[in-house]
Amino acid sequence: MGKGKLAKFADMAANPLVVECPFWKLKADGFPMRGRWHADFFKNDNPIVLELGCGRGEYTVGLARQYAEMNFIGVDIKGSRMWHGAQQALTEGLNNVGFLRTNIEFIHEMFAANEVSEIWLTFSDPQMKKPTKRLTSTFFMERYRRFLIDGGRIHLKTDSNFMATYTRLMAEHNHLPIEQRADDLYADQVAEGSPLTTIQTYYEQMWLERGLSIKYLCFRLPHEGTLSEPDVEIPIDEYRSYDHEVLTTVKTRK
Repeated sequence: MGKGKLAKFADMAANPLVVECPFWKLKADGFPMRGRWHADFFKNDNPIVLELGCGRGEYTVGLARQYAEMNFIGVDIKGSRMWHGAQQALTEGLNNVGFLRTNIEFIHEMFAANEVSEIWLTFSDPQMKKPTKRLTSTFFMERYRRFLIDGGRIHLKTDSNFMATYTRLMAEHNHLPIEQRADDLYADQVAEGSPLTTIQTYYEQMWLERGLSIKYLCFRLPHEGTLSEPDVEIPIDEYRSYDHEVLTTVKTRK
């Protein structure tokens, strides 16, 4: 491991805005912050918003700057990426930001029922081969239901046609109320001046420079109702994006 990464891990360990919970610790002791985020971490009752797969944390920090009356937590397993946002938030003295380093597969173990108000998914890997690994799959929706308020919002922002199409079909198939949809966010006047366009991640800027359109979907997740996967074939992405593996032999995926 390089010295740069070691220094970042040391910074993360010393950063009061960062909470780390490796699987071995979760399995052995549980997660002590579960149900205690308002009281022990933020020390207020403001709504908590998660960014799952936050990467460098640009969106988490950007939202926190704009919405001081809300709390934001960026979640990712890669501490060397998250370091950027955690250091920025600490430098700026933002008291409505936190970062949680853990595997998102265990996210339902980190928060208690109704502890979270909204979820942001920004440029998640579409996982075209593995439906259960998609962060908008019903597999994850069932996990989100365990801690998201009834009817809590889920925001998806993506460069992937596959991810946008799959998520829309999943929401429609399960009758999840869709509040807003944009197939080309920067051509949609509704998004003008909103955080949807004024906050850009490192990779979003990269996709825009390549001429790719950015898609957005916002829907609500009620607690009631049985969820199931849509049985449809979806054209795969025809370009190579960061962490987006293109299949060369199969042209569609469910």
